Amino acid sequence: MQVDAIIVGGSYAGMAAGLQLARARRQVLVIDAGQRRNRFTRASHGFLGQDGKPPEVIANEARAQLMAYPTVSWIDATAEHADGSMDAFSVTASGTTHQARRLILATGVVDDLPEVAGLRERWGRSVFVCPYCDGYELNQGRIGVLAADARSFHHAMLLPEWGSVTLFTNGAYEPSADERTALARRGVVIEPTLVAEIGGEAATVMLVDGRSIALSGLFVLPRTRIASPLAAQLGCGLEDGMFGPIITTDPMKATSVAGVYACGDVARMMASVSLAVADGAMAGVSAHQSLVFNPIPH
Repeated sequence: MQVDAIIVGGSYAGMAAGLQLARARRQVLVIDAGQRRNRFTRASHGFLGQDGKPPEVIANEARAQLMAYPTVSWIDATAEHADGSMDAFSVTASGTTHQARRLILATGVVDDLPEVAGLRERWGRSVFVCPYCDGYELNQGRIGVLAADARSFHHAMLLPEWGSVTLFTNGAYEPSADERTALARRGVVIEPTLVAEIGGEAATVMLVDGRSIALSGLFVLPRTRIASPLAAQLGCGLEDGMFGPIITTDPMKATSVAGVYACGDVARMMASVSLAVADGAMAGVSAHQSLVFNPIPH
């Protein structure tokens, strides 16, 4: 059976897109691999009305609300392949092919962290990327920035709002004279010694010279990659985001391929639950209006 829209990715953006279509009484299929980007985090912050809730609680409540609409179906599977064109798309997941008139890609991204021992084990718990999401809970304590590249200057300049900051350059980035002056004005301490590993209950940075610096939290800017091959298979245009490639979309979340929309972290430079939900809502509305104003020709 052909549905009106297949949404690949059932996290916040994908479910927000599905809700708009469901409320327009359209047939929707969500295909989701269960790999929410914030699944490592104990609490989600900054999303109005849900601040401080565990992310799985927010996601489970959202899914229950979405699935209350009788025109929505859900498959727990990985979408491996997509092709076709407007009004005749195909998506294959777990060996089964599904048909749809429109596609919404909400596949998210994968974070590639620097290769530092102990970093990944603390990701989302005491090692973070977004100060707006996790900075407040550090209670103006001691904060570290582990440099990944020159983008870490921006990170280190922002974070003094949330605590006293040490920038660990770790051989990944050498601030210019002007940047050093700007960082000093913000009270940021620059630590050039290489990092051996991250340990401790929270995030203790152990340096190669034997010193250790206990922190309330550590921030790092990972590179990201698109989590699914579908955009490339469909021929969607890409662009360089701050962290890695993202799918190019117009203000209505349409990609360069007619009938394909993209939303959430895979299609925007800045990530948060609030922004993902807004992105998804726009993609769902746009896909619905496309179904109305670009009907199958007779």
